[in-house]
Amino acid sequence: MANPGYGKRLAGDENPVADPDFAHLNPRDAEIAVFVDHLETGHAMGHKVLAAEHPRHGQQAVRTSLGRITQAGHLRWIKEHITVEDNTMRWVTRTYWSRTRRSAEWWAEFARERHGKDVTWDHQPGLARVEEATAAPVPDATEPESGPESAPEPESEPVGVAYRTLSALRTAEPRMALSDGDCGSLEPLAQEWLSRGATPKDITRALTEGLPPTVSNPGGLARRRLESKMPPKQRTPRAKVTRVLMVCGICEQDERTVKLDRGVCEECLAADGEPEEGPRFVPDTFLRVPRRWNP
Repeated sequence: MANPGYGKRLAGDENPVADPDFAHLNPRDAEIAVFVDHLETGHAMGHKVLAAEHPRHGQQAVRTSLGRITQAGHLRWIKEHITVEDNTMRWVTRTYWSRTRRSAEWWAEFARERHGKDVTWDHQPGLARVEEATAAPVPDATEPESGPESAPEPESEPVGVAYRTLSALRTAEPRMALSDGDCGSLEPLAQEWLSRGATPKDITRALTEGLPPTVSNPGGLARRRLESKMPPKQRTPRAKVTRVLMVCGICEQDERTVKLDRGVCEECLAADGEPEEGPRFVPDTFLRVPRRWNP
C-alpha cells in the first residue's frame, strides 16, 4: 500500500475485464497495464515501487511505460487542494486509474467534477500523498492519501486493548480487581472510550482515582464510572476539494508550470526517446491472470 506514495484509485464506470482492454498498447506497456489493473486500491503507484514488485521490468522501463499508459488514457495524476471548515488546508496528489480507455476531454471533465467534492471521510490508507501542508494535518487522505504523518484513528485500536486495560486494573489498584466476567461485560464500554479518543491510561485513571476506602463491588463501580465519565464523541470537521490541478504523469509538475498533453508535459514527451519495442512473446496466461494480482 502507498505509504505515502501515490495510491491507486479507480476512476469508476469501467467496462468488464476483457482481453482487448490494452490491445492498443505495445507489448511491454500492455503487460505493465495489466499489472497495474490488478493491484488493489490504495497500492503505491510510483515507478520505483512498481518496478520492485514487477517480475520482469526495471525502474526506467516502468517509468516510460507509465507515461505511455497515461497518454493512452488509462491513468491520471491529479492534485487536489483540501479545505476544512476549521480553516486548515493542504494539497494532496491522487492517482486515478481506468481500465477503460478515456479521452483527454473525459479526464478534464473528471477533474472538474472533483471540485467541491466532500472528502471528510475519504481517508483510506494510501490514497493520497500530502504535497504541501499549509496548516495542521487534515482528516482526509490519506493519502494516509495517509502516510506516516497521520495519527492512527482511535477506532483502529485492537479489540483486545479494552479488555487488557480492564484486566490490568488489579495491578494499578488492588481495590478494582475485576473478574473475567466483569472484564467481558465492561469491554464494550471501554472500547467506546477508545473510539472517542481516550487512551488506556485515561480509562485506568477514571476507574482508580478517588476510590472509597473499601470497594465491595468493583465491577458495578467500574460500570457506573465508565458510563457517567464517558468522553464526548469527536466531531470530524467537514472537508472538501476547493481546487484541482492536473499533474504530469512522469515529472509530477502540475499544469500551473508546464503544458500538459494527454497527462504528460511537453518536456517529458520530448525526453521519451526510447525506441518502440519490436514484437515479442507475451504469454497469454499473463494477460488472463485472475482479477487480483498477486506478485
